[in-house]
Amino acid sequence: MSTVVNIENLGVSFSTDAGAVKAVDGVSLSVQRGEVLAIVGESGSGKTVTAKTILGLLPETATASGAVLLSNKAGTSEKDVISLSKQALRSVRGTDVAMVFQEPSTALNPVYTVGWQIIEGLRAHSELSKKEARAKAIEILGRVGIPDPETRIDHYPHQFSGGQKQRIVIAMALVLDPGLIVADEPTTALDVTVQAEILDLLRRCRDEFGMGIVLITHNMGVVADLADRVAVMYQGKVVEEADATTLFAAPQAEYTKALLAAVPYVGHGTARALERAAARPADWKQQPPVVEARGLEIEYPGRFGRPGFRAVDGVDFVIRPGEVLGLVGESGSGKTTIGRAIAGLTRVSGGSLSVLGKEMLGIRERQFRPVRSRIGFVFQDPASSFNPLLTIAECVAEPLIIHGRAESAAEARGRVDELLEAVQLPRAYGDRYPHELSGGQRQRASLARALALEPELLIADEPTSALDVSVQARVLELFRELQREFGFASLFISHDLAVVDLLADRIAVLYRGSLVEEGTGAEVLGAPTDPYTQRLLASLPVPDPVAQAARREELRRLREAS
Repeated sequence: MSTVVNIENLGVSFSTDAGAVKAVDGVSLSVQRGEVLAIVGESGSGKTVTAKTILGLLPETATASGAVLLSNKAGTSEKDVISLSKQALRSVRGTDVAMVFQEPSTALNPVYTVGWQIIEGLRAHSELSKKEARAKAIEILGRVGIPDPETRIDHYPHQFSGGQKQRIVIAMALVLDPGLIVADEPTTALDVTVQAEILDLLRRCRDEFGMGIVLITHNMGVVADLADRVAVMYQGKVVEEADATTLFAAPQAEYTKALLAAVPYVGHGTARALERAAARPADWKQQPPVVEARGLEIEYPGRFGRPGFRAVDGVDFVIRPGEVLGLVGESGSGKTTIGRAIAGLTRVSGGSLSVLGKEMLGIRERQFRPVRSRIGFVFQDPASSFNPLLTIAECVAEPLIIHGRAESAAEARGRVDELLEAVQLPRAYGDRYPHELSGGQRQRASLARALALEPELLIADEPTSALDVSVQARVLELFRELQREFGFASLFISHDLAVVDLLADRIAVLYRGSLVEEGTGAEVLGAPTDPYTQRLLASLPVPDPVAQAARREELRRLREAS
């Protein structure tokens, strides 16, 4: 195998008002043709900066040293990306190296059809006619698994699902047949079933197109599923590099050991659930439920003469005081819709939904307003749920001011400081703005805001989906401690079965708006009876290359059977 990229003693510094900040320090890596190199590490370790250097995508404030030697696919020429001019970089991007970005919704232009965007790249780097470029775009869309590509080529990004948009971004990277693809967190926000399909697609691209892949991820299960070699980065340096099987079986660096120890496994939550059950009073099940749904139906009305869409169809469940119910399922299954209905943000169409003693079917806003102070909500993306113009202390104080518990943020500061300490943030962080906190710190601040009014019910919607594995472990441990201390009931919405298993007393599985399975973690995840739950469980990658290969075969068998 020939080397497609060779990184030699790479250093990258960023100029700031406080002086130069070293983001990458003496990194040396190489990728062979047909090989997948995974670069892992927590936020700030330098993995994305290293990957962007390969494409020359560093900002003006960055200074790079060392060498990034990139070969063309034929292996006939080699260029040092760091020394290339902007014009020379344009000729390299797309043809020699292409990038699959983390968030396809922002990578795709919403005002142009996906076909136009693929054709634009083709015609910029080749002399194909419009007709030839369109035929090539249709072919590549078909190869990445977009159904009916002849028609879908003229659709806009918003007309595709999240998984399909990720396939389109991969198609844009593949269309010029580069020798190397850099995939930056390509499966972060995807459900486990869609994630498994994208990983299969990347594996097929490697085999069919014969290209090398640099995979940037914090999901160790994805690494075990796809990577041939793994480089572990910490504070800008490579602390360990080995083939995937060796690294997972016998990690050498202490940081690598800690990273793997932080990965949640399905089955690890059973003992904790039994402990929580034993600590409850004997009459716990006779207490009035905090939330009770009976035949719950939620329908979104159609527009322009189109029929309505039923998002939730005849769902039954109960959440008792102090209990955590985990709600799992793929995108579109109705998880978030149920959470929003409980919070009074989405209207109930039929059946019955009782929340803290209030019937939600037909309820008016003024009737529900007094109940809102008894419900907390933790959003999926704290960065977009915080007002960027307010300090963290002002954001956390908002519920207290809105519900009349305090006149101003200054008056509420004592309570805010207590909440920040409860979520293990220093009081001084209250004077910072949201952008000055890391992802994990923002999620802690989001928890503090949700707990400001001491709610009886907490709704957590995918609160750890975008966090590094080590940060996720700390946030989950914090959630467990807070739940034990405050005793709130919780609806925990997630597509990560291992995370739900760690926290939930019971797990409910949704599929296309219907509840297909419910029970304890041991029942639902240990011995699933519904075919959809079995596929969901088999789609979850585990951080063990040998076990993951067997699970991949099991998933293939289940797909064929269904």
